[in-house]
Amino acid sequence: MHEEQILFLALALLFGLAAGLVGCFALMKRMLLAGDVISHLALPGLGAAFLFKVSPLVGGATTLFLGTLLVWRLQKKTGLTTDATIGVVFAAALAIGAAVTPREDLIDALFGELQRVSVLGFLLGLAATLVVALSLFLLKDGLALAIFSPDLAAATGVNVDRVNLSFLLVFSLTVLVGLRFMGTLLASALIILPAAAARQLTDKLSTFLVFSVAVSLVSVLAGFLLNTFVLKLALLGPTIVLFSAFFFALSMLARKA
Repeated sequence: MHEEQILFLALALLFGLAAGLVGCFALMKRMLLAGDVISHLALPGLGAAFLFKVSPLVGGATTLFLGTLLVWRLQKKTGLTTDATIGVVFAAALAIGAAVTPREDLIDALFGELQRVSVLGFLLGLAATLVVALSLFLLKDGLALAIFSPDLAAATGVNVDRVNLSFLLVFSLTVLVGLRFMGTLLASALIILPAAAARQLTDKLSTFLVFSVAVSLVSVLAGFLLNTFVLKLALLGPTIVLFSAFFFALSMLARKA
């Protein structure tokens, strides 16, 4: 493999690691489908970046995090559920993104392959993954308590609003790492499917995390190898998602057995 391919694979594996971890807590918070919508918040920024010839990842990051903050703020002010709030913001983000994204760049925005991976890009991805892992380690107790009993969490001094915001930002950062090769349409699929597969196999949190990360990493590696050396498709993301879906199907069979 060329150096560029190695960096690309390494960054994809880092995304797989972060996605496997985040997906477990997203599943427990029952926000997997809501999280799927979060990745679409990057579309207006990507579209504007393509339009004005600036870095797509910078544009995507801008609207992704601004949209995440807007979702959190609306949820606090209106009392809507996370799903409902994200749905409102999603509709606007999708309409704006589709309107401003040049047609020739729309496939890249939706399915990835935004830029080649440089050493700097890899290091930024590594830093983002470390931030995700460290944040989840620090948040895990407060998250677990807030998930199962928000009232008890508040009574014991946990700032539930701050924990929820922190998790949304961590989720968005994970999506950002995956935008390069998964796009806004598929970036959250690697958060959803491995966690759903792992949940079929265990009820223990530590094992749940390990299985989710393992399924995510194997999906990325298998998808990359198949796509690079056999299929040679233009887009990597769909191949990775197909492997994730395959492992989810296997987990369902294993549970029934």
